[in-house]
Amino acid sequence: MAPITDISQLDLTKTYTYADYLTWRMDEFVELIKGKVRRMSPAPRVRHQKISFRLNTLIGMAIRGGSCQGFAAPFDVRLTRATPNGDAQIITVVQPDLCVICDPAKLDEFGCLGAPDWIIEILSPGNTAHDSKTKFDLYEENGVREYWMVDPGLKNVVVCVLEGEKYRIHGEFFEPGPIAVHTLPGLALEWNEVFEGV
Repeated sequence: MAPITDISQLDLTKTYTYADYLTWRMDEFVELIKGKVRRMSPAPRVRHQKISFRLNTLIGMAIRGGSCQGFAAPFDVRLTRATPNGDAQIITVVQPDLCVICDPAKLDEFGCLGAPDWIIEILSPGNTAHDSKTKFDLYEENGVREYWMVDPGLKNVVVCVLEGEKYRIHGEFFEPGPIAVHTLPGLALEWNEVFEGV
């Protein structure tokens, strides 16, 4: 069978697994959401990248020397589900803009297996619904403890924290001041530093 080198070779109505995903040799980045292939947005805009770099720098400095590690896209986060016989099957592979993982056992040479502790998605035109609904639901059901949605256009940050099995919004930040990180007690990022130069 010929290797998959272009998304046009895939049947987008079919359900795929992580084993399939590993065989693909495409230049284009895709995500696998519950077995369905989803194209990633085109290359992010400058303001998206500015915010990503700022967050990456701020978080990296804050967690340096601790047990938690931060990663920026492209970075595979593989989420599992139980099959009827009790085995775990990977049918979801996402590439969050940024994530923090505090359990080193979840890391391997391919990325993260299981839910990161904290995920940040930076919204881009065309992916707002995907990040605020599809990924919100996906991260909630897979136990991501904290989820931030950062909107460069509105210059706001929505902070969602898992309480029980559901996310509760812990604030929407749209003006200068600290934004507490609930999964890393004692850490707060300053709004004006996140959006500096945007």
